[in-house]
Amino acid sequence: MSDQAALFRDLHRSGAVLVLPNAWDAASAAVIEAGAVGVNLEDSGGAPLLSPKDQARRIVEARAAADAAGVDVFINARTDVYLVGIPGDQPAEVEERARVYADAGADGLFVPGLLDLDVIARLAGGPLPLNVMAGPGAPAVAELAAAGVARVSVGSAIAQSAYACAARAAAELLGAGTYDTLADGLDYGGLNAALST
Repeated sequence: MSDQAALFRDLHRSGAVLVLPNAWDAASAAVIEAGAVGVNLEDSGGAPLLSPKDQARRIVEARAAADAAGVDVFINARTDVYLVGIPGDQPAEVEERARVYADAGADGLFVPGLLDLDVIARLAGGPLPLNVMAGPGAPAVAELAAAGVARVSVGSAIAQSAYACAARAAAELLGAGTYDTLADGLDYGGLNAALST
C-alpha cells in the first residue's frame, strides 16, 4: 500500500495533470481495485465552513491516525469556499486555508466550484498541488494543466450522466416504445465483467 500511496502522491507533482474519472457509487466503485491511497477531508457540510484552525486540527488527527496505523495516505484538503459562495476575497481565503492546511500535513488542495483560469493559476502557485472539479462549461484538461493544476476530477458527474441516460431510456421505452437510447451501451458481458471485479 505504501508504494501505491507514494506513486499517487508523485502523480500530483510530476508536472503533468492527473485526470480522475471518479467512482461515485457501488457500481462504479466495483470496477476499481481495492486499496484506497487517498482521502478528501472537507471543511464544510454546507455553510458556514469550518474555520481553517478547526479543519487543520482534523487534518493533523487524520495524519496521526494514518501514521499510527502504518498507512501512507494522501490527504486532499477540500475547501468549499467557492461551492458555498463565501463572501469577500475568495482567492485570498483559499490561499490562507492552503497555507494552514499544508502546515497541518495535507498533501493536496481541492477547490470544487472554481473555474476561473486566472484564479486557478494563482492558487496553483501555492504550497499544495491543486485539484479542481471539472464538468460541462469548465476549461478543458489541457487548459487546466497549463494553468498549473495537478489533478482534475469530475465528482459525481459521470454517475449523473449515466443515470440521466437511464432515465431517458426508460422514458423512451414507456413513451414511444422504442429503444434508440440504448444503442451505445456497454455489451452485457463487458458490464458483468466490470461489476464482478
